[in-house]
Amino acid sequence: MAAAAGVRWTLLRLFRPQWTVPPGRQLLFSLAVRYLSILTQDTPNPRSLKFIPGKPVLGTGTLDFPTSSAADCSSLARNLFEVEGVKSVFLGPDFITLTKTDDDVEWADIKRNAVEVITKFFESGEPVTTGVTHPENSVSEEDDDIVSMIKELLDTRIRPTVQEDGGDVIFKGFADGTVKLKLVGSCTGCPSSTVTLKNGIQNMLQFYIPEVDDVEQVEDEVDEINMKVFSELEQKLKDS
Repeated sequence: MAAAAGVRWTLLRLFRPQWTVPPGRQLLFSLAVRYLSILTQDTPNPRSLKFIPGKPVLGTGTLDFPTSSAADCSSLARNLFEVEGVKSVFLGPDFITLTKTDDDVEWADIKRNAVEVITKFFESGEPVTTGVTHPENSVSEEDDDIVSMIKELLDTRIRPTVQEDGGDVIFKGFADGTVKLKLVGSCTGCPSSTVTLKNGIQNMLQFYIPEVDDVEQVEDEVDEINMKVFSELEQKLKDS
């Protein structure tokens, strides 16, 4: 994650006559007619790559698709799963993060095919999703003061930084001093995610909210089942 990896990128102003591509990004495709320029950006997770189309993806919120079976509400995600080597798809406000199946898969082919899929999709004018973005971080009237403060800190101080690295942090609950968070996108399986969770997020929450004793990473039950099924299928394919 950003805190652990010590990496920061400057946001690029798109639709400029002259392109300056900062370190860590690569200009892959430019469509002059629609000014759609797709950049890629490295993330702290070597298995994840961030694609920036230069226009809104979800606009607000994020959506995580850990497996192809979870992508029913997004034709964009379904199409990206058809790219060989793609393990998971994550949609952000203005970016798309793809995670590859393993280290042996090269990014070159994935990049080329993914750029083609993304370009064709935005040309089609289809809606990105028919589902809802992650609502857990939204402050509601039912939240007590501590939960409201946790969500506010996540939304204003933590999530923007994590999203810069192609991931997101989703609030899943607070009980007995423990904040439960789900890391998605490039954060999933990231070598530095544990460090970020404890040294970054936990320290910040504890500094502002004394009632916070610990931060714990959790997975949804359906995600655990999906990942187990995927792992078993992957092993069968390797053995065959």
